[in-house]
Formats: sequence, C-alpha cells, structure tokens
Amino acid sequence: MPRASRQPGESTGDYMKRKASAYVALTKPRVIELLLVSTFPTMIFAQRGFPSLWLMISTLVGGAMAAGASGAFNCYIDRDMDKLMKRTKGRPLVTGDLTPKEALIFSWALAIASLVVLWVGTNPLTTVLGLAAILLYVVFYTIILKRRTAQNIVWGGIAGCMPVLIAWAAVKETIEWPAIILFLVIFLWTPPHYWPLSMKYADDYNAASVPMLGAIANARRVSVQVVLYAWATVVCSLLLVPLGHAGIVYTAIAGGAGIWFIYESHVLYREAQGDHKPAVVNRKAMKVFHISITYLSIVFLALAIDPFVGSPLFG
Repeated sequence: MPRASRQPGESTGDYMKRKASAYVALTKPRVIELLLVSTFPTMIFAQRGFPSLWLMISTLVGGAMAAGASGAFNCYIDRDMDKLMKRTKGRPLVTGDLTPKEALIFSWALAIASLVVLWVGTNPLTTVLGLAAILLYVVFYTIILKRRTAQNIVWGGIAGCMPVLIAWAAVKETIEWPAIILFLVIFLWTPPHYWPLSMKYADDYNAASVPMLGAIANARRVSVQVVLYAWATVVCSLLLVPLGHAGIVYTAIAGGAGIWFIYESHVLYREAQGDHKPAVVNRKAMKVFHISITYLSIVFLALAIDPFVGSPLFG
C-alpha cells in the first residue's frame, strides 16, 4: 500500500498530521523564509517606515503562497531526479507521502490563491509580478534551464529576485531604481550562494544529470566564479547609497558584511587552488554557502533599520 494512503494501524490524527507535514514540505519552507527576509525590509525601505498592516500581511502572505506554489510545482516536475539524489530523497513525492496528482492539484490551488490574495490586498502590478515570479521559477528555470545549461542557476535565479520588485510595487505601485538595485543584488548573490552547495552535492547532481556548475566544473574554476560574483554583489549593494537614498546604517552594515562575504569567498578560492582533498574544499564551500545566507539577511536587516536612523547620505 502506498504511503500516500492511510497505513494499517495508523490513527486518523497521525495520518492527517503526516499529510499536512508533506504538503508543507512540498512548498520548500526554507526557501520561503529566505524570500520573506528580502520582502519585508524592502517594503519598509520603500515606505520609509511601516506600510499599513493590511498591505504588509497581503504582500507577505501572497508572496509566501506564490513561492510555495513554485516550490510545489518544482517538486512535481523534478520528482524523477529527486529520487536519484540523496539531498532530496526525503521530499514527499519521493517518500510517497503525497501522490503526483495530490501535489499537482495543491500546486495549482496555491498558485491561484496567491494571485487572489495579491490582487485583493495590493494592486494589479504586484499581482502581475507575482505571476511572473511563478512562471520564471516553474517554466523558465525548472522546465527550460535546469537540465540544459550550467548557467541554469544564474538566469533561473531571476525568479528569486522577484520578491523585492513585488514588495516595492506593493508600496509604490511602480518600480524605481532602488528596487532594481536590490533585484540585481539578489541576482548577483545567487551564484556564489548556490554554486558552493552544488560543489558539496556534485555526486547527486551528476547522478541526476543536472549540469550545475559546481558539479561539472573543477573546484578551481568554480571558486573563481564565486569570488567574482561575491565582489559584484557587494559593489552592487553599495549602489543603493548614491542611487537609492540609503543612509549611514545601511552603508556601514552592508559594507562590513560585504567585506566578510568577499573574504570567505577568497578563502574558498585559496583552498581550491591547493592540493587539498575534495572533502576539505567542500567544507569551505559549505561555509561560504551558509555565510552567503547570513550576509543577505544582514544586508536586508540593515535596509529595514536604515529609514529610522539618520538621513540619506546622498540627496
């Protein structure tokens, strides 16, 4: 009997709990958390204070639902490769906790609901951007790019940049230069965030025939790319000072966190140029992966604090 059905001896409560946990896992909650880290501070920065409670809730809930729907579609489409990778063997369509039909219905329902929430609670531009984010992740990245090119995460990462545009549009009902800069920050940050992870799980990606750069290229080549993108990310983040009305708090914190991110990227580069064992290099790669998450969180925390302390350094 498939696990998607109620198991012999399994109580109704346990069955419902298992199914609910499986649906939550399908949405990739950790990815949603990271997206919300960029959405809320961007809204505060755009408003130069706190937006209305209704607007914040609508944007955050609608955005989280759109991201969850994208993750669910991704799990449905990639279920064949997920069963080949150790990193994804616990996903609900691999374990059998959900059937493909259940996952697909849930994905469509969540996607439609997310657009309804954005339409009712925000404005048409925000809703269109929410739809674009779903299509970019599901169609552009998952279906078109992921299995075809080593640059998949570069261009596919555009979907992960959309929350800042969604957040800005929700507040301003338009897109302005600060939103574009934040979009580019996340766009440039995605490769040095994800490629170190793909170095660690190279065997997984190769087993599933997914051409992630970290899996098909040697550590020396990947580390060079990580360093270049890390520098580009930090430089771009500081453009928010002359072009986005950021103040001293954002400048100091984003600059300091950027130095740390660049330094650790160079450490990975140095280790990759030596004769270290792959396990040693992979540990450094995973350190960069985790630091990249902390770096982005710090930058957006500074973005949220900045409007309340001091004034813009330029204009």
